[in-house]
Amino acid sequence: MNPNDVNAQPTDSIETTDFDTLVDKAISRRSLLKGAMATGIVGFFTLSPMAKAVADTMASSKLIGFEGIPASTEDAIKLPQGYRHTVLMAWGDPVLPGAPAFDHSGKQTAKDQAMQFGDNTDGMTLFHLKDEAGNIIPDRAVLAVNNEYTNNKIVISADETGSAEDVAKLQAAHGVTIVELKRDSNHQWHYVKDSKMNRRLHANSEFEITGPAAGHDLLKTMADKTGTKALGTINNCANGQTPWETYLTCEENFHNYFGASDAEKLPAELAEFYGAKADESKNKWWKYDDRFDLAKNPNEANRFGWVVEIDPFDPTSTPKKRTALGRIKHENAEVVVNGDGHIVVYMGDDERGEHIYRFVSKNKYQPNNPSANRDLLDEGTLYVAKFNGELGEHDGKGEWIALVHGQNGLTKENGFADQASILVNTRKAAKHVKATTMDRPEWITHNPSTGQVFCTLTNNKHRGNKENQPLNAANPRQSNHYGQIIRWSAAGNDHTADTFVWDLFLLAGNPTVHPDTLYAGSKNITADNMFNSPDGIGFDKGGRLWVLTDGDMSNEGDFAGQGNNQMLCADPSTAEIRRFLVGPVGCEVTGLTFADDNRAMFVGIQHPTKGFPDYLDGGKPRSSILVITREDGGVIGA
Repeated sequence: MNPNDVNAQPTDSIETTDFDTLVDKAISRRSLLKGAMATGIVGFFTLSPMAKAVADTMASSKLIGFEGIPASTEDAIKLPQGYRHTVLMAWGDPVLPGAPAFDHSGKQTAKDQAMQFGDNTDGMTLFHLKDEAGNIIPDRAVLAVNNEYTNNKIVISADETGSAEDVAKLQAAHGVTIVELKRDSNHQWHYVKDSKMNRRLHANSEFEITGPAAGHDLLKTMADKTGTKALGTINNCANGQTPWETYLTCEENFHNYFGASDAEKLPAELAEFYGAKADESKNKWWKYDDRFDLAKNPNEANRFGWVVEIDPFDPTSTPKKRTALGRIKHENAEVVVNGDGHIVVYMGDDERGEHIYRFVSKNKYQPNNPSANRDLLDEGTLYVAKFNGELGEHDGKGEWIALVHGQNGLTKENGFADQASILVNTRKAAKHVKATTMDRPEWITHNPSTGQVFCTLTNNKHRGNKENQPLNAANPRQSNHYGQIIRWSAAGNDHTADTFVWDLFLLAGNPTVHPDTLYAGSKNITADNMFNSPDGIGFDKGGRLWVLTDGDMSNEGDFAGQGNNQMLCADPSTAEIRRFLVGPVGCEVTGLTFADDNRAMFVGIQHPTKGFPDYLDGGKPRSSILVITREDGGVIGA
């Protein structure tokens, strides 16, 4: 995710006895923080019994087989002994037929960029190709990658746009890139530059709007009077993957591209709930492209902020914006097939004081009937989470509140005309039902072995300082510098249940700067593995939990000794954490996917600020995708 966009934001009946027993145990054996909360001083942090995690003596993980590496401030990729990396592709590399090679001079055109890999790689998913019998082809795949935003000074050699060509080039660098991959005889992955499967989707590509809000007046524009045909996808942050093998890309900070030539015509709800400004000055697309001028096209912004479903295997298909999943600043979309066949999608809204959501499909997944699954995400119920618990305790119960017209006060009298208006203004609805405000909910993942769901809460300088963001059990630290990871278990392990129990898997922190305080972090955070701002998160097939960071790299004050952004590996059973990768100067480490055999990891390096990866005199730093392998060909992390 882009720290320049979000960190500066001003906007702000259970029948299962096993579940009841779990709650009773969690409540009876609270964190030792409880008694120290009034003073903010605590010797250590103990996770709840739901975790089965940190005992008095930390158990050594049987899952994690590498030695953790130290923090680093070097402009280089750092990995454990026995691991290596290659650069799969970087911003500007040719993708489509006829695309030119990247030119460090910066003189390439918008037309060139539309055929090249976009900027600032983020969430990604690897889809293996299959043979006629449906078996995975281990050495061939398609990789779908988000291109979240642009570093304007690098892409157009200026801080601000100054022409229509500048805007067109930046628009072409956004969106999604899809490329075919092959693994060679030396077990190295490469992308296929001339593949017919390669595709670029950007701010001017065609998309279909589907679901309950499709065709609504709020989505109609002068160019599209049907409210069903949109141009473009922008600020594509993280991602998701469906069991029917489609890619979900999530639109996040869409407001940054809109302004208004007449401030009085700026839509009030867009300004209040999504942070839009008439005088948006960072990108200035609205000055050179009327589509992004809200005074001229007040509904255009309503066509962004959705989860978009893409068929990665068919470059001729039209991607679909799935309105049933709500319009927020989406981070990722974690898809779970519930035990009864319903599809559940967990989603975070990445801004300080926003919320965590869940979508439950109306119909069930049919593994042997692919055509029946294609529109499962168009019908269902959207919910928002409420985390209950007493301040000073770091576990509790939670509930899902339905965002359905006519329920929970979501009525015409309260400003919600119909279901479509709830979905277009999802944040307004969540606040009306008094959902819990969170410390920037980012990526969500679930453990297929246990059903537990994990969500990174990156940081929040407003926590405890703004009236609408008081301290609460799930977000316990004022001016939260470091972030935390929250997790929950659904009642009866049923992801469609209305209730759950939750706890904090970890508090990030700095035990060397803040010993014996809540800001030291949880017990599993030490001087050897400390970090701040957990962002990306995901499980591999072996059950290892991977955590990627997007935080403060100053290595000063609160962040002294924490180094560059990094990736860590955690054992969800013992809560042991080891640092696996450190990125180059200025980057965010983001995006994570694996080859089917777990012998290759793909990870993104976003917005490096020095020479990476080419290290040329006068050359431009480029966001890149790495392929990480073991020198002995073994499983990553084992």
